[in-house]
Amino acid sequence: MVERLYAPWREEFILGPKSDECIFCDPDSRPHVRELILHRGRHNFIVLNRYPYNSGHLMIVPYRHIAQLDCLKTAERNEMFALVTLSSVILHEQMNPDGINVGMNIGRAAGAGIADHLHVHIVPRWAGDTNFMPALFETRVTSVDLGKLCRQLRAAFRKKAKA
Repeated sequence: MVERLYAPWREEFILGPKSDECIFCDPDSRPHVRELILHRGRHNFIVLNRYPYNSGHLMIVPYRHIAQLDCLKTAERNEMFALVTLSSVILHEQMNPDGINVGMNIGRAAGAGIADHLHVHIVPRWAGDTNFMPALFETRVTSVDLGKLCRQLRAAFRKKAKA
């Protein structure tokens, strides 16, 4: 049986105006990105996705503008996957998901919305988290306010970083 995840709330992102500038490069100059940064590493940062598939959808993004895995330097790659692990731990502690999807869409044909800047998606999942609302009413149901979740997760990342 093939199931489809329909996400009409992402239509603004998909069909909206696109800038020639990469939204992940120089994130501090983009308030809509900067306000959602949860943690800054030496080579990568963790940011909440403004157009999430689920509450708590994070991305690990290298500061350096690269599009392919083989362009990652060893330190960037090691930190990226350490941050994937840290994110998974924090999401489990803070949101208690039943599972987590970790994935990368490398290249436009693979589904990358931002194809020129590599990033890892981390999406918390709960049993039965897909429902009829998006498909029938073009309405998504998110259980947690994005701003509140950002403050909660940012505090959790700070606490872990100090430990």
